[in-house]
Amino acid sequence: MSNVLVGTSGWNYPTGRGTWNGLFYPPVRGRSKTFDELSFYAEHFGTVEVNSTFYGQPRAEVAERWAARTPPGFEFSIKLYQKFTHPGMYKERLARALPAGAQHGSAIAALARPNQADLDEFRRGIEPLANAGKLGALLAQFPPSFKCGDAEHAYLSQLLRALGAYDVAVELRHRSWSDRFGDTLAALNAFKAAWVQIDEPKFRFSIRQNHLPNVEGFYYMRLHGRNAATWWRHANAEDRYDYLYSSDELREFTDTIDAARRIVRKAYLYTNNHFSTKSIVNAAMIKHQLGEPVQGEYSPEMIERYPELNGVVTPALRGKLEINERP
Repeated sequence: MSNVLVGTSGWNYPTGRGTWNGLFYPPVRGRSKTFDELSFYAEHFGTVEVNSTFYGQPRAEVAERWAARTPPGFEFSIKLYQKFTHPGMYKERLARALPAGAQHGSAIAALARPNQADLDEFRRGIEPLANAGKLGALLAQFPPSFKCGDAEHAYLSQLLRALGAYDVAVELRHRSWSDRFGDTLAALNAFKAAWVQIDEPKFRFSIRQNHLPNVEGFYYMRLHGRNAATWWRHANAEDRYDYLYSSDELREFTDTIDAARRIVRKAYLYTNNHFSTKSIVNAAMIKHQLGEPVQGEYSPEMIERYPELNGVVTPALRGKLEINERP
């Protein structure tokens, strides 16, 4: 079996201009009642990165259903709940939820601080995936505002220590972390955590990365797209991810991960440019460039939209995907 797992960030994009319905998935109208998006996705890729757990703690009953709907060997990488990585965002959420009289700084700060109960709840939520052998890595994605400092180093070490039973990938985006490269590397290596290698539109203080593995256990790469025009200012959040990597642009990453796979036990690569299935297109192209089997069938409509898929994927007969049923 290959030690490279390629997939997308998320599998369910039902609304907006960038919906996957009618391209990767059949149109909703005329779709079989038993059609299951996750099962269909798993016919094409062996892993997925779960973003929904950033907005709410994972739930065991949901994770159990995910495991049941995917084949043996499929892996879910799980993004940490925002309370662990985005305290500012979580505080704003709390401020909107609390009664007006309770919206003062000390109360919100106390409620927003992650505690043992939060960690226990997270562990319970992902336990069915771990028990089924389908848990990949945990993704700790920090915002660009998370700068390198003594307090931040201490918190990162505390979090990694608490999650020591899992493979944890840490996404840092502020340049201060690469400016203190040795300190950052030591903090991550102490807990065998992978330093996430990212591609995204650059800003003044973007982190500098060499794309090399920092631990032997696993490697983790995320491609967000390069749509600089709408990355920071956009009408809809999905507009940030409206970018299709060219074959030449992808070659940089496939060459890198092809080298990394010879050093690490396992390598994960996720495409997050999900607008209108562009992450699917690029993930299939990456697998093709790596010499990995490109599995499943793709609708004629999708191949017509993205001629880059010609010679890469297997076309389905027109109308065939509309009758796909959950096994």
